[in-house]
Amino acid sequence: MDKSAALREPMPMPDPSFPVKLHQCRANEIGSTLFPHHWHEHMEFMYFMSGTATIECGSTSIQPQVGDLIVVNSNELHYGISTSSDLFYYVMIVDISLLHSYSVDAVETKFITPISQNRILFQNRISQDENITECIVSLIREMLDRELGYELSIKSHLYRLLSLLVRKYVAAATDLDQYRLRLRDLERLAPVFRHIDEYYPEKLTVQQLADQTGLSRFHFSRLFKQLTDKSLVEYINLIRINKSEELLRNTRMNISEIALATGFNDIYYFSRTFRKLKNVSPTQWRNFYP
Repeated sequence: MDKSAALREPMPMPDPSFPVKLHQCRANEIGSTLFPHHWHEHMEFMYFMSGTATIECGSTSIQPQVGDLIVVNSNELHYGISTSSDLFYYVMIVDISLLHSYSVDAVETKFITPISQNRILFQNRISQDENITECIVSLIREMLDRELGYELSIKSHLYRLLSLLVRKYVAAATDLDQYRLRLRDLERLAPVFRHIDEYYPEKLTVQQLADQTGLSRFHFSRLFKQLTDKSLVEYINLIRINKSEELLRNTRMNISEIALATGFNDIYYFSRTFRKLKNVSPTQWRNFYP
């Protein structure tokens, strides 16, 4: 099954010979989508400078505070929304192949290969760890300044970061087993995620989507809930509301037209759902965040 066709996000690097990239991310809209549900092979580190957000890693909901580091393991489903009007955070995406050794040594066999193969996983949230903070701040500074030899410094800091994570923040064995099961189940439901993302304006039923997985309606619904921490209806509504954000910002379509374009036949249901997820009405969203 081809995960790349579903929510698996391609991750091109500015410099393929040095596969690390840094984004500076801001949000001034409470309830705005930071990134939709997706996963990718690379590790991702989010370091929060101001404001608050809700980040979902797998089915775990995290509310990071200033100074927190969120670690997204390879192939881990994740999603984020802003919960403040002054959110600022850095995202560093790293292809662990950068740290592979060209010869078989203890570092490669004990750590780098297991990490790249998801045999070592890390806890998602790290708070109030001075050594981790110093390391991630140094990585960010090197990526921004790009002084001579920054590649050497970045690799050294990445090794340092992984060593700190290995010593204190390795996920429990039970978490690793659950992660492997989740990864298998993500692969099984990949066509469903793809179908929802493509056909969200249309009527989507449990039976229609369950048929794509070969599961009964009951087992499909239970598995979907386990993976996303949402019922199918809740997930579809979230996708539709996220799609409506762009239409509210970038088009002159009225609220009724946007509701219909995103799969809501009832404008009042659309408005109630939007308010529930974003804490403001669609009209307020458009007026506040033109």
